[in-house]
Amino acid sequence: MSDNNLPLLVFLPTTSQRMEEKELPINFFSEEIDFELDNEEKTSNWLQKIANKEGFVTSAINYIFCDDKYLHKINMEYLNHDTYTDIITFDNSEQAQVLEADIFISVERVKENSKELKTTFEQEIHRVMVHGLLHLTGNDDHSAEEKQLMREKEDTALAILE
Repeated sequence: MSDNNLPLLVFLPTTSQRMEEKELPINFFSEEIDFELDNEEKTSNWLQKIANKEGFVTSAINYIFCDDKYLHKINMEYLNHDTYTDIITFDNSEQAQVLEADIFISVERVKENSKELKTTFEQEIHRVMVHGLLHLTGNDDHSAEEKQLMREKEDTALAILE
């Protein structure tokens, strides 16, 4: 049998093995706006710590910062929602407990929210970022009880960052 006819064998590590290995960094991008997140490495490490605390590892999470128009277009095209929003999370995970996602965040919406909530932009952007991550780990915010638990987890995560 020639080398070209040999079967390709792939061995995927178990979740516990992956947790022992260095995880891939979380990536940050911007689309159609000029935006850079401060302290990317610190933020990436923080988000990985929160994922681990929830019992998950990160594989490939992309945070894409954009404007309202860009996110509204995504909201219409993929979710058929004609509304502005601060975040849309696409879960691309294929393995249990291993997170892969594209998370789109409207910087404009976060700025507006921070003014309305009388908080800093930095605190609000981090809250929205961890909110998306918590959705990936199975946390929802549909009922009043779920919203309360989500807010508590966000607050706990923000305290770890500071």
